[in-house]
Amino acid sequence: MNPTMNATSTTSPAATPMLQVKNLVKQFPIKGGLLQRVVDRVHAVDGVSFDLAAGETLGVVGESGCGKSTTGRCILRLIEPTAGEVWFEGRNVTAMGKDELRGVARDMQIIFQDPFASLNPRMTVGAIIGEGLVIHGLAKGSSEIEARVAELLSTVGLSPDHMRRYPHEFSGGQRQRIGIARALAVNPKLIVCDEAVSALDVSIQAQVINLLEDLQSQFGLTYIFIAHDLSVVEHISDRVAVMYLGRVVEIASAQELYTRPLHPYTEALLSAVPIPDPTIKRKRIMLQGDVPSPIRPPSGCHFHTRCPIAKKGVCDVERPVLKDSGNGHFVACHLRS
Repeated sequence: MNPTMNATSTTSPAATPMLQVKNLVKQFPIKGGLLQRVVDRVHAVDGVSFDLAAGETLGVVGESGCGKSTTGRCILRLIEPTAGEVWFEGRNVTAMGKDELRGVARDMQIIFQDPFASLNPRMTVGAIIGEGLVIHGLAKGSSEIEARVAELLSTVGLSPDHMRRYPHEFSGGQRQRIGIARALAVNPKLIVCDEAVSALDVSIQAQVINLLEDLQSQFGLTYIFIAHDLSVVEHISDRVAVMYLGRVVEIASAQELYTRPLHPYTEALLSAVPIPDPTIKRKRIMLQGDVPSPIRPPSGCHFHTRCPIAKKGVCDVERPVLKDSGNGHFVACHLRS
């Protein structure tokens, strides 16, 4: 199977894709020497493909450095992809010029990981949320902008009076709500939640996830929910894609993935998820070694150097592609299907 075919084959059942990611690649050059020539490359994203239907939430999980955030930012073209295509509502985002891309930017927004670093400390909350309204001409005059900002603050559970305050006056959870309001300001269709709750306390995480679910129901939003913790994405996601060293190794409905994981890496991740019931025992799968360097990733299956079932002469030679194991469950493994 050609990697570019994976996008169409992993479509959510009975749904026309809003977003199609086809064989997305991102490499960061490493320069060295007196002339600062390219001496090597970081293979951050290595042929990622998936589809996303309108109103769906796709969870993207994996260890730190596996390419999750880079994938999300390449989709929005906050980072320029090295190769591959991103199609949004039938339009090729990767082929757009700056003017055309600005129009699409209204429909595709992002909520950043760090609520402390993602808000300009010199701007008031009102100015931060209202900036998109001004850029895209969605409100005329200060009174109309102020009214819209007040509405957005109320929508995310904050007081309209907060618009005249500065980010440093708010807690982490409140700042993330401000970031959500900023993303909502331009009436987007797709929001990339880039580790949107990982910097928050567990109790606050639950509140923000509940808010995101309510907003999705209210406004018909579509999410790419990026996280490194499988337990965080379990309830908010319709489907979950597991990434390892720049590649998607498994993608399935949330229920299917959590009850019948096929890839050895997914099994290892799930074995580390805490179980609330102390009477239920789960065997922890301890992976050997460290994650290989993305500068020189292993040949064949990237996971074969740590995989407990890897087969020499197969897994270390041939790259596995996503194969349908039934029920919309895809796995990239030579020994599992």
